[in-house]
Amino acid sequence: MFHVSCQVDCLITTLTLAQVTASEVLPEGLQIGIKDGTIVCIGKNLPTSSSTEIIDCEGAYVTPGGIDSHVHLAQKNSPTGDGWETGSRSAVAGGTTTILAFASQERDDTSLYPVLEDYHQLSRDQSYCDYGFHFILTNPTEQILKDELPKLAWEEGVTSVKLYMTYEAKKLGDRQILDILFACKDLGMTTMIHAESHDMISLIIEGLERNKHTEPYFHAVARPRIAEDEASYRAISLAELADAPMLIVHMSSETAIKHVRDAQTRLLPIHAETCPHYLFLLSEEIKAKPHDHFSGAKHVCSPPLRHHPQDLEALWLSIANGTFTTWSSDHAPSKYDHPQGKRLGLIDGVPRFSKIPNGLPGLETRVPLLFNQTPACQPPGKSRLSLPRFVQLTATNAAKLYGLNGSKGSIAPGYDADLIIWHAGDKGARTIMQSKLHHDIDYTPFEGMEVGNWPRYTLLRGRVVWDDSKGVCGQKDLGKFLKRGKGEVVEGRTGNVPKGMEEGERELWR
Repeated sequence: MFHVSCQVDCLITTLTLAQVTASEVLPEGLQIGIKDGTIVCIGKNLPTSSSTEIIDCEGAYVTPGGIDSHVHLAQKNSPTGDGWETGSRSAVAGGTTTILAFASQERDDTSLYPVLEDYHQLSRDQSYCDYGFHFILTNPTEQILKDELPKLAWEEGVTSVKLYMTYEAKKLGDRQILDILFACKDLGMTTMIHAESHDMISLIIEGLERNKHTEPYFHAVARPRIAEDEASYRAISLAELADAPMLIVHMSSETAIKHVRDAQTRLLPIHAETCPHYLFLLSEEIKAKPHDHFSGAKHVCSPPLRHHPQDLEALWLSIANGTFTTWSSDHAPSKYDHPQGKRLGLIDGVPRFSKIPNGLPGLETRVPLLFNQTPACQPPGKSRLSLPRFVQLTATNAAKLYGLNGSKGSIAPGYDADLIIWHAGDKGARTIMQSKLHHDIDYTPFEGMEVGNWPRYTLLRGRVVWDDSKGVCGQKDLGKFLKRGKGEVVEGRTGNVPKGMEEGERELWR
């Protein structure tokens, strides 16, 4: 057995079968000592006192607390979505102890400082877990790139941005993307990008609506794989020219992933992210149901769910072989049965897929869904990924990429004591049901799915914030804002010369 024990005056100890890091499953019999919210030692026969709290894990695995690096909370364009209290509550219930959400710049915002302060006001004292921000840039002025981003990175700890290649209100041109890539590379910031071809999608939507194909299912027709394939290749090309690290978010296409794999083979610093809905769900879910012809709206997201099981299998292969860097929920929900939610796509009783808010709930179910695919839950030969790979995807890689390495994402001395203690054996098996979840949304796209385990305890900095027998037991003001450092390059390296260019050419025009 694996006994985790605190030193004198430490808060938590635990007993478990094995502790899992991004590189290995540690042997049985070790102990984790926690003091003042930090892991202080890992060993055997660690000293305890009468004040030491000991949690007996009864032979279960312990993994790092999850980091969900792609979460939308309290967004202006989603008035029926989760706020910070309900979203972070669902996070800890599902084993996530850190979330990175989006402070979104609008087109007419000429400074990022008010954007940041407004988002601080929404999140302050409202989070059950630790958290940080990304900026969504829609108006990247010269002042913002040259004056504000450096100060916001080093003084405020916001060291990542997200860009869009689609959506009329958010999309940027290639030149704007290049300017941002150069600025972020110089600052050590991580650039995220939503890669879909806006013009392809716009043309198809116009044709579908002209031909009166407006049911929810046609959302999947309007955003074909080729739109993601082209935009991903273009985004990688822009990043290669700038010699800048990039993460392409919520990838769903086999061909787009092959573009990433090719870039990684050439040691370009290109990272990839995918989400549970692209590995478990198909576009069949968006079709009309006999009891509710509009119910497919629950599964509308962008990129859309893909058509064929082969699409899912290709992504699972990329999970296993290391192409994907992170596994995120892209939690961007709207209520279904609400006039300002998904039903915005019902206009005078007529469905209009192009008006349905994009996004699905998934923050609480993200970690258990992937853990279910490991040897901890699957019989020999049936698992899709190893336990260390699970830790990489759900915690460690995100910590490195987003400037939290050294404090989050691993089980080691000096790190925050953010832990998931799983159930032993099959005691944690359950069916995912909306009625059991903790978000403020009226459905889950994973209704009825079976998982072999669920977090028994979630620990945030040494405190139990989720107890599966009692529910959420932390407080909504326990989470703290994380000022992050520079992001690390997890895949590839910088310093590459684009194909066909001579050494030093870039310096001639930079």
